[in-house]
Amino acid sequence: MRFDHVGVATRDATDLADLFGGLCDAPVAHEETFDDMRIVFLELDGGGYFELLEPDAGGTIGDYLDREGPGVHHVALAVDDLPAALDDARDLGIDLVDEEPRPGAWGHEVAFCHPGSTGGVLVEFVEH
Repeated sequence: MRFDHVGVATRDATDLADLFGGLCDAPVAHEETFDDMRIVFLELDGGGYFELLEPDAGGTIGDYLDREGPGVHHVALAVDDLPAALDDARDLGIDLVDEEPRPGAWGHEVAFCHPGSTGGVLVEFVEH
């Protein structure tokens, strides 16, 4: 596993992309609308991304922002074999949000580990 990205919930991905783009010299690598949210990936020099999550029509990110406010939503780890990573997590007693891989942003397969089992951090596995 290796670091892939940190997901940040925001009400305004454009403003936050401008801020992090200037602060980190991180250009926009990819943008899309997916699953009731606008997603902007900023590429970090040396590897990894900021994934900015803006609600498009409520949805889970809108609910999250209403409940928690803006900020870090999840940490994503790139894996070479997503089903094997899920098996390893199960073997460690980690509760999973996703028992099976599902489609994610940028055409990747993803699965989430429940934050109650990972020290309060929502962990995403992503397979490119």
